[in-house]
Amino acid sequence: MRILYLIRHAKSSWEHPGLRDFDRPLNERGHRDAPQMAHFLKKNGFQPDLIVSSPAKRALTTARYFAEVFGIPEGSIVQEASIYEASTHDIIDIIHRLPDDIKVAFLFGHNPTFTDVANHFSEEYINNIPTCGIARLESKAVRWIDVAPANTRLTHCYFPKDVL
Repeated sequence: MRILYLIRHAKSSWEHPGLRDFDRPLNERGHRDAPQMAHFLKKNGFQPDLIVSSPAKRALTTARYFAEVFGIPEGSIVQEASIYEASTHDIIDIIHRLPDDIKVAFLFGHNPTFTDVANHFSEEYINNIPTCGIARLESKAVRWIDVAPANTRLTHCYFPKDVL
């Protein structure tokens, strides 16, 4: 079985309106929620083999909080530029390129794409993955390139307002 966690970046700051979207940092709530959601996953026995993140500041900062909680060196986070402003197809492409020796991957990125990807594999419509929300996909695919709606399902959503 292959397990993928789509993790939307934590709440970002709009304190500096002139800042490029790519450079927006987390706000106070984001700095609070990210480590708490990471602890929630760890407490429930989930452990990533790989962390892949958008290089946008808010996503990468969120990924760093998770890496710290899971004892993964920050330098092990794979930054994937194509996650930022990605389409559903782009994210599925990234999933298909994951190394086959990886069984559990955490992917950090953005909406609306992460909600669209979750819905691609869901039998029920999800309106929105909120900031620092997590969608868990489980696949019976032998290889990542074989991940498809026929063998992969959205099994859980973990949202900060529900689990913290």
